[in-house]
Amino acid sequence: MSDLKPSTRRIRIRSQKLRRLIGRMDYVASGTIHVRTKVCGRKNCKCATDPEQRHGPYHEWSRSKNGKLEHRVVTADQARLLQKAISNYREIHSLLARWEEETASEILTPQQEDPPK
Repeated sequence: MSDLKPSTRRIRIRSQKLRRLIGRMDYVASGTIHVRTKVCGRKNCKCATDPEQRHGPYHEWSRSKNGKLEHRVVTADQARLLQKAISNYREIHSLLARWEEETASEILTPQQEDPPK
């Protein structure tokens, strides 16, 4: 068993890059963007018989909020920003998982610090 003890300084050094990457992100959102076309329901409209003539595209953002699924129609520009925010959200979760592994490693098997260069 090692005489080394967990060190907040070492974990701060080991997680510095992860924290910096998270800190650079601007928009963050969970959910999914859907792009849909729709049939209007009028029998004489071209959309009723030709899938290429359906109305749209319509952009919808779906997410879970307060335990309920929420859908919202958004503009194309909003959909682009939300898609970036969703990508950031997923990346943050990936970075947090790595940070969690670094923390567990530091607590369970602390390593000697590299000497300052």
